[in-house]
Amino acid sequence: MQVDIHTIILILVIAIATFVVARIINRLVLRYFRVVSEKLNVEETTYAVTRQLIVALVYLAGVILIVYSIPELKSISTALLAGAGVAGIVIGFAAKSTLSNLISGISIAVFSPFRIGDVLTIRDEYGAVEDITLRHTVIKTWENKRLIIPNGIISDEAIVNWTIGDLPVYWHVNFGIAYDADIDIARSIILDELDKHPDVMRDQDRKAEVVGLSDFAVDVRAKFWVRDRPTAWSTGCDIRESVKKRFDMEGVEIPFPYRTIVYKKDMEQRK
Repeated sequence: MQVDIHTIILILVIAIATFVVARIINRLVLRYFRVVSEKLNVEETTYAVTRQLIVALVYLAGVILIVYSIPELKSISTALLAGAGVAGIVIGFAAKSTLSNLISGISIAVFSPFRIGDVLTIRDEYGAVEDITLRHTVIKTWENKRLIIPNGIISDEAIVNWTIGDLPVYWHVNFGIAYDADIDIARSIILDELDKHPDVMRDQDRKAEVVGLSDFAVDVRAKFWVRDRPTAWSTGCDIRESVKKRFDMEGVEIPFPYRTIVYKKDMEQRK
């Protein structure tokens, strides 16, 4: 296959034009959706994925023009269209992961299980959705890390969306007290510290319940409401610290595991 200089120049012109047009359309669509979102309250997630689809179609159109600008490739592509069914199956298997991410990205935009700006818990990671592309979703964690998850994976995960629905969060903190400690005193200390904390909601239920009897301790769980998920974490840390200090002051023991070691020679002497 020989390509003359005119064809090469045409290909370069089409490639450059495609790139420039894609950039211009990307900016125009972005500007348009921002104006529309202010007037019609369009979700950022929806127009972000739509914008990427439009740009992808522009690049696809550029590739098709390049193919049809070369006579030899044009005849080959026409022949390939006849076997498009078989080619589609082959490409589908080869690009299974890519197609899965693409379809999942469109699904996220349409059904909106989460949106850009939502706060999620996924795979024991907590953070805000920073961006949603056709391939992946970017989550900024509370540790300021960027968690990049393919859309095909995130669409199959169980997600806790802290933004959708009511914001108040029912949180809990566990404490272990010794078996000979007074449960009523421990409970009163925990409830007192819950009442003192400014972020614990006063108009909601607060509890301190025995939830388990472990090997070394009686497990007491403090339950309380806070206004949102970020507040819950910091409030739980504060409650844990203040209750520990009160336990120390009032003689409520927080036990640690005890081990009794018996040496083999001691057992033999007893025999």
